[in-house]
Amino acid sequence: MPAMNRNPADMTDRPRSCSLLIDPVRLHALLGEARGRFDVDSLAECPSTSTLLLRRAEQGAPAGSVIVAERQTAGRGSRGRSWLASPQSSLTFSVLWRFPGGIERLAGLSLAVGVAVLQALEACGASGVTLKWPNDILHGDAKLGGILVELQSEPDQALAVVGIGLNLSLPESIGEGQGFALPAAALDGILAPLPERHELFAQLLIALARVFDRFAEGGFAALREQWLARHAWQDRPVRLLREGRVVNEGVCCGADSDGALLVRTAAGVERCLSGDLSLRAL
Repeated sequence: MPAMNRNPADMTDRPRSCSLLIDPVRLHALLGEARGRFDVDSLAECPSTSTLLLRRAEQGAPAGSVIVAERQTAGRGSRGRSWLASPQSSLTFSVLWRFPGGIERLAGLSLAVGVAVLQALEACGASGVTLKWPNDILHGDAKLGGILVELQSEPDQALAVVGIGLNLSLPESIGEGQGFALPAAALDGILAPLPERHELFAQLLIALARVFDRFAEGGFAALREQWLARHAWQDRPVRLLREGRVVNEGVCCGADSDGALLVRTAAGVERCLSGDLSLRAL
């Protein structure tokens, strides 16, 4: 894939060399079947990889564009929370992808991305890692990472910028603000030795390319069974909250074919698609 034109403003604070940076040339050699499908830009620091990639998308960046940063100063988590990433304690990156059809066909994409992340971690030897609706990666009941998907309409297609953050080790600060309901987990507590970062990153991109292809053909329905097999809170009592207030309780029944959360309540099985809902175990 040819390299895209860079915005000089994006590169102002980039050092000429840094031993911590992901090396795109080294990464390319590890991508196997996905080689040529990604154009990776490695930054020492930026406010947010997703924000920067959305800006580049407006300038015509191709599908497969990736930004990986050692540190994000304004990284975004779910429901507007911030996410801080410090060098070597995490792997944080965003991927731009385009899908045929409208945005409505991308329902459940964050769940499908979760499947890809777990496939990559399992390929590296991790076990006991699970998924929580709609965008959390867990180990036990602790948060190992998160996914943030942002969508835009384009003529005859939809654009998705997928942001992924994984804790490699526990940093001094994993987030700011109130409302973080889960404790943090880190990959170095699950895998010993910790995979070399280029190898882990390559596995993630390989898995994402496969899942994106399947999703483009069949939507989340094509990946639903794989998600359910890795669902953290299947058949567990849960509480649904909106803006910190309990709106319902029931038993978590997984996700529907379009990615909607299914909860069995006193009124029957209800579908929940609202992005402002929080899910808590009882």
